[in-house]
Amino acid sequence: MERRLDPAISGRGAQSAAVPTRFGLATREVDGDWRDHMEALAAEEGAPPVKLRTHVTEERPKTILSFNQSPDIFFDRSINAYRGCEHGCVYCFARPTHAYHDLSPGLDFETQLFAKPNAAGLLRETLAKPRYQPKPIAMGTNTDPYQPIESRYRITRAVLEVCLDARHPVTITTKSDRVLADIDLIAEMARHQLVAVAISVTSLDPRLSAKLEPRAASPAKRLAALGKLAEAGVPTHCSIAPVIPAITDEFMEDIVERAAALEVASIGWIPLRLPHEVAPLFREWLAVHFPERGDKVMSIVRSIRDGRDNDPDFFTRLNPTGVWADLFRSRFRVACKRAGIGKAKFELDCTRFRRPEVGGQLRLL
Repeated sequence: MERRLDPAISGRGAQSAAVPTRFGLATREVDGDWRDHMEALAAEEGAPPVKLRTHVTEERPKTILSFNQSPDIFFDRSINAYRGCEHGCVYCFARPTHAYHDLSPGLDFETQLFAKPNAAGLLRETLAKPRYQPKPIAMGTNTDPYQPIESRYRITRAVLEVCLDARHPVTITTKSDRVLADIDLIAEMARHQLVAVAISVTSLDPRLSAKLEPRAASPAKRLAALGKLAEAGVPTHCSIAPVIPAITDEFMEDIVERAAALEVASIGWIPLRLPHEVAPLFREWLAVHFPERGDKVMSIVRSIRDGRDNDPDFFTRLNPTGVWADLFRSRFRVACKRAGIGKAKFELDCTRFRRPEVGGQLRLL
């Protein structure tokens, strides 16, 4: 019998759990014990499905800077103030990290979040160490630093305050116009050549965005935020990311044109990546929202990934191959030439670094 697909889960990107089977973890039928219990009760009583709510757990890590030796990315250190992301982008390559917690990369990733309230204090202690050598810190590499819970916790702002005080350079990547809440700090950092901000714009259709990225800012708000940051003198980058074949690639030229009109300094594009549990989650999303073209989308994805759903290898994971990949590159190149915009390299200044005072106090002068 053909499986009947349930209606889309309102306000969430994933349509179910993705069972974490790696790391020797036990498999689960659905997404977490709490949800098992509540759904069972609802089914017995004939009630409608339980509405998924966001739950935040505060954690107190001993370190906050993560270092990497990846040869094909531009940063060697990063800060993630949160684990999981309420934006719920179905394609998010960071979803599999929730499996480390024996949580689902599916609905758990966007409903069971972790916050690190002591992040700024840990960063201050790290930067104050005599042997620490500054290089730009990347924020937003795994989960969004300006996801909705930032409005309550303000951890990202606290981290930026430490970086401004220490004159330490930072890059920020986000899908939210909440970044404008910190434009005072960010503009001041820009005056010292300490910051660059990238905002990713996936499509220009708010209805499509609501399906792909249900709790992220609308495309119009993201573009407006890029314009306000550029107007404030902040080095800005528009990232068309990810480009999803036969779903979002149609917006590429218009996004380039609009970013150029806002005097954004730089623009680029990143192809869809589907590591580990993201691939089945994305297939399920296609079956719910675009059943008529799901096979076509995945066929193109595999064609640019050498016949696989995903390419995890260094140097090739961000560089798709094949006819479709060449077409996307050509379209992007022509659009940039027509709009007079390209990909810029922002040089941030590490020479102004000064070790912060320990004890939690900022400098008066």
